[in-house]
Amino acid sequence: MGKREMMRRTFLAAAAGLAGFAALAAAAPAAQAADPIRFAVTDIEGLEALQTEFGPFRDKLAELTGHPVEFFPVNSRTAAVEALSSERVDFVLTGPAEYVVFKARTDADVVVGWQRPDYFAQIVVMADGPVKSVEDLRGKKVSFGSVGSTSQHLGPAQALADMGLNYSRDYQPQIISRNVAVEAMIRGDIQAVGMNFGHLQKIRKAFPDQAFTVVARGRDLPNDILISGKHVSGDMLGKVKSAFIDHSDELLAQVLKGDDNQKYKGGHFLSEIEDSDYNYVRAMYSTIGVDKFNSFVGN
Repeated sequence: MGKREMMRRTFLAAAAGLAGFAALAAAAPAAQAADPIRFAVTDIEGLEALQTEFGPFRDKLAELTGHPVEFFPVNSRTAAVEALSSERVDFVLTGPAEYVVFKARTDADVVVGWQRPDYFAQIVVMADGPVKSVEDLRGKKVSFGSVGSTSQHLGPAQALADMGLNYSRDYQPQIISRNVAVEAMIRGDIQAVGMNFGHLQKIRKAFPDQAFTVVARGRDLPNDILISGKHVSGDMLGKVKSAFIDHSDELLAQVLKGDDNQKYKGGHFLSEIEDSDYNYVRAMYSTIGVDKFNSFVGN
């Protein structure tokens, strides 16, 4: 082989190598993993609990959207708001009472509603006790659970307000954890406890020798809601919405693999959700004397 031919072959090999490198460089962005979906839940603390409750859902959502899903654990509702505001998390699953604060603080976008069947607030009393109607609670002690909770505090207070009893003025509100409050009611120390339907079912199992009855029920509460930050791209948001709309049954089946997620059993993902659907929650805040929604009650 002549010197000239060797030089020609060397040049061709180098050119081919450069062309291959250029092709790889051009393909690199496509080969890179898609941007992750960072996902938080306001009523679950810790990464382990998130993985237990939402691990199967995470995997299915990643499969349907083509984006890996990363959990972002939060230890409080306020921490979740700050994370969304600072763009450290993309999507947050939260309750109706929390949503109105998220909206006020971050102007978050509604993605989809997570329906909870039989999700309503009620006022529970002893069936054999002196309280037979809401009117009998005037001047009495009524306990509410977790402060600022939609179904244990705001909702029961609104149920009483809808029937003519004003918070703090017509009865004495107490903030006591639910089981402790029920024990106090059995002793006669307080006269009523606010809770939701699922809580009452648990209470009846926990105290099988006691008879409870309901003197006030509120309307069905607004749904839990998945929200997104303003920084989320239209492409990612569209993929997530499409996953919930087009593959609702598949996603819900994965959600229901979590024990605490059984509250969603029999429900649906609802795409037609408006901010105005949560004005009832804003009225609840007003009922307990809160007219600004830029912070959580009790935080």
